[in-house]
Amino acid sequence: MGWKLKDEGKIISEINIIPLTDVMLVLLVIFMITTPLIMMGSLKVKLPRASSPSVEPAKTITLTVTEEGTVFLDDKRVAVVDLEEALKEEFEERGLRTILLKGDRAAKHGVVVEVLDSAKKAGANRLAIAIEPE
Repeated sequence: MGWKLKDEGKIISEINIIPLTDVMLVLLVIFMITTPLIMMGSLKVKLPRASSPSVEPAKTITLTVTEEGTVFLDDKRVAVVDLEEALKEEFEERGLRTILLKGDRAAKHGVVVEVLDSAKKAGANRLAIAIEPE
């Protein structure tokens, strides 16, 4: 709290909110920068284990199937019935036709087969399944 004397000799007491505003703006910027970074790793799946090497994910379009059967195209949730159209759009936009499937160990086999079938119908020329190295 700052105390000031006016020219007439009266005391004015007021709270200086400029430092508070500065702190709030800095916190806002920090949260705006860190939130997308936190959300990027939000899809957690338990991949099956194998000893063979995996495909380089930078040159692929990633499809993720969670334990509950939810399907994600990269990090966007997609219904299985809409997956073929979404993949066709992604192929046209990126020019990539390689799919990396990240299926949870506990995901139902039927959902994984539907996802693979949709990818093949959309025009994928290469399908890879992500694994966790032993």
